[in-house]
Amino acid sequence: MGMYLNPGNSGFEEIRNSRYVDKSGMISLVNRVIGTKQKLICISRPRRFGKSFAAQMLCAYYDKTCDSRALFHDLMIAEDPKMNASYEQHLNKYDVIYLDMTYIKPFTDGFRNTVSYLSEKIMEELAEAYPALKTSNELPSTMLRTVELTGHKFIMIIDEWDAPIRETPEIRNEYLEFLRTLFKGSGSTSRIFAAAYMTGILPIKKDGSQSAISDFQEYSMVFPGEFARYVGFTESEIGQLCQEYDCNFSEMKHWYDGYTLNGAGSVYNPNSVMKAVYNRRFHSYWTETSAAESLMGYIGLNFDGLSKTIARLLGGVEVGVDTNGFSNDLITFRNRDDVLTLLIHLGYLSYNEETQTARIPNEEIRLEFFRAVREVRHDETIRRVRESTQLIYDTIHGNSEAVAAQIEKIHAEETAPLFYNNEQSLRSVIKLAYFSYKDYYLKFEELPSGDGYADIVYFPKKTAFVPALVIELKWNQSAEGAVSQIKKKRYPDALLGYGGDMILVGIAYGKAENGSGRTHTCKIERVRLE
Repeated sequence: MGMYLNPGNSGFEEIRNSRYVDKSGMISLVNRVIGTKQKLICISRPRRFGKSFAAQMLCAYYDKTCDSRALFHDLMIAEDPKMNASYEQHLNKYDVIYLDMTYIKPFTDGFRNTVSYLSEKIMEELAEAYPALKTSNELPSTMLRTVELTGHKFIMIIDEWDAPIRETPEIRNEYLEFLRTLFKGSGSTSRIFAAAYMTGILPIKKDGSQSAISDFQEYSMVFPGEFARYVGFTESEIGQLCQEYDCNFSEMKHWYDGYTLNGAGSVYNPNSVMKAVYNRRFHSYWTETSAAESLMGYIGLNFDGLSKTIARLLGGVEVGVDTNGFSNDLITFRNRDDVLTLLIHLGYLSYNEETQTARIPNEEIRLEFFRAVREVRHDETIRRVRESTQLIYDTIHGNSEAVAAQIEKIHAEETAPLFYNNEQSLRSVIKLAYFSYKDYYLKFEELPSGDGYADIVYFPKKTAFVPALVIELKWNQSAEGAVSQIKKKRYPDALLGYGGDMILVGIAYGKAENGSGRTHTCKIERVRLE
């Protein structure tokens, strides 16, 4: 057992000794491509999304120097008949080279000596493991001689492969040339490797500068493909955890859900979920990651429309984003879409592949956005925060004229004339106008109640001493009629048992009486629920 060659199964054994959510089905996806043209896999995920756990699982499964059957016998990969054949075929059958690139940083002068260090250490371990091996001056040829000697190809696993490039850009060319000699060398790749599995934060660059790894099959937060259910915890897995540890499922969903991926549905941040389970506390654990330090810099970039987009995201509105032009690095930004795409890859935004829209996924990330926004000198965003907070104050205190004026202002700023009379447009305007609500409220749209559906309900958080808000929207009708509908259709019934004050808010908009322009009106009533 070596540091880099055949590291054994102790890492995964430690994981199994903790509360382990079974992600072993991923092994079948890797097994399926062994020995094929698709054998090179690159997975990009945000920090704290289980990349290292998966890498250690693969080490334990493939490493031929250990017996890992006891670690896998009760997991999906062994129990599912569809996976069992490949499970038996590849279990502990390969020489494994495992490189955790963040681990080697202190030994390589901040990655500056990465290539020479890795080449030397891996060849030393190969020579020690196989005394009959005739080594050469080059790692690829030494690995090829190892395969010829043993009859076993390598499985190579590189965790955080892009860390040297992200943190020490000056070594990029040398490092990529090193990878090129391994994975793009005139047929030697097929002779040396049964498969390779790499993880990183960013996808492979599209400009050709990373052509050394262009043969890898990529799976990212924008396109997770068949690996979608292994990005994080699925909703069914969360349900089991909540039941086992007596956690509130709704709270867990509110805090950590929101990454909706094709083929997986709702996906949760695994690191934050497990910390909430063990600590018995729902909290923003994202702050504890190094990724949190960078948000302020990205949303503070001076691109046209970015401030307004951040305000829309904070209001709970999905925004369109073109992910195709992104350069897949942390420094090359041409426009707002590039910034948003980076935030998707970093986990700050959730991406809907079908609608090509992004949104803030959950309460944990929303808190990080608000912390960053308060520090960023973006006058537009700061103005929106202040106006939204003032709007909530005016609503609670019955200042209907001020509420109507602010809603009209946001409606004019945010809505194209063609869609001005669309009620869905007004619903988005309300969400934008009240986007500071999450400091005080939980929001529900089209909430079933009484004899219909309440348009928007803001329900107070336990720690917020504010009244509930029920908002009804009307086009070309009166604000008084909107409040009457709230009462007539018994929308407050949805909050029976709440036992506090409720603000009924009717907002109407239409043409002004003189026919010139449009106007918004508001009617506010306070009632008491028992």
